[in-house]
Amino acid sequence: MTANTDFTTRTLRLRLKDRHAAFLRGQAREVNFVWNFVNELSLKIFEREGRFCSAYDLHRYTVGATKEGISLLAQTVQAITEKLVARRRRFRERRLAWRKSAGTRRSLGWIPVKAAGLRYRDGQVWYCGMPLSLWDSYGLDQFDLGTGCFSEDSRGRWYLNVTVKRKRLPASRATKAVGIDLGSKDFLATSDGLRIEAHSFQRDLEPAIAAAQRAHKKQRVAALHAKVKARRKDALQKLSTALVREYGAIFIGNVNASALAKTRLSKSALDEGWGAFRTMLQFKGADASVWFEQVEEGDSTQTCWCCESRAGPKGAAANQCREALHLAVGAEGEELPPLSAVHRRYASSSSRYWTEAVGVAAGLGIRSWRCEVCGTLHDRGVNAAKNILATGMLSRAASTELQDGQTSTSFAVGRGRLAEGITALKDGEASKQ
Repeated sequence: MTANTDFTTRTLRLRLKDRHAAFLRGQAREVNFVWNFVNELSLKIFEREGRFCSAYDLHRYTVGATKEGISLLAQTVQAITEKLVARRRRFRERRLAWRKSAGTRRSLGWIPVKAAGLRYRDGQVWYCGMPLSLWDSYGLDQFDLGTGCFSEDSRGRWYLNVTVKRKRLPASRATKAVGIDLGSKDFLATSDGLRIEAHSFQRDLEPAIAAAQRAHKKQRVAALHAKVKARRKDALQKLSTALVREYGAIFIGNVNASALAKTRLSKSALDEGWGAFRTMLQFKGADASVWFEQVEEGDSTQTCWCCESRAGPKGAAANQCREALHLAVGAEGEELPPLSAVHRRYASSSSRYWTEAVGVAAGLGIRSWRCEVCGTLHDRGVNAAKNILATGMLSRAASTELQDGQTSTSFAVGRGRLAEGITALKDGEASKQ
């Protein structure tokens, strides 16, 4: 059966009115009860018979539960079982964690629903015979509601998350390709020379959060953390939308954000939101038929994009001193960027040239360097972005040789778009700008 490419599936998130919180919390407690029952039953069967039960096997033990005092819909009980089996298979565990309905470690409310259990009428969503009022910012009357769930956040607010079929937007007419290098000094640098300053959503509100924590104001702390999350999401949404509208092909480095989150740079890495930003670019690119791909960024900062020689900073102390002296002298008649307030402590007040490498112990401190082979002066982030663009173009050119529209990486989207009209991808070759 051929899939309908004129429509795409999207998940909408809408906030429910607070007056329904008590009803939904009661439903969530019954969801936790069913979850724990099925979780323990699955473990007992494994211990006795040595096999894992499928969702179909567990459905036999929950038949009639709604007639024995459980107020959940039968479809919701089935959805709980299916979700438990899917997560157990995903995490390869014999037993998942219990869902707790009370105490300091209470599980946030979660109520899965199927399409048959939801109905939209007169500005309200009907579930389990109850009309639930909500702030409808999408116009649900124009969609057919699919599967979804009700979820609770840390502040006790409830949301409806529901899948809908939406008509696919017109394909992007952009004809340019761009490479993006993510970093901690700058949030990103593009191959076109654009640099976005690093975000500081968490750090900006740290004093207020600390004061609320010392005063034991839990609700205030939760509200401030929600504000940080909202500011980060808003900034990333606007930036990703602007990039998808401007470019027809986007290649981004595959920086391992989860690994950096386990180092001393964890606060900065999590505050930047690299993973969420790449996810936004991916689904927005797929919706607008923009080619998006994550490419290997190894040695991208050390390789000169002009001559492809590895003459860049490598982090060794000797190399740092050499690069610092090289940049401090500069080329005859060539002016380097002016000294900023952040870098004044690293340079001499009598020098007209500057470099971050002077006095910096880490290789990441070298933000500008000159290639010893061709003499080109590079900005570290922009040079890496240009190398990422070249690598992505080669990968795209190789993928066009595969049959049946397959690509060379599972992270590429926008497969339905032809290369025609995208200047950088038209010939299937990487051309240096």
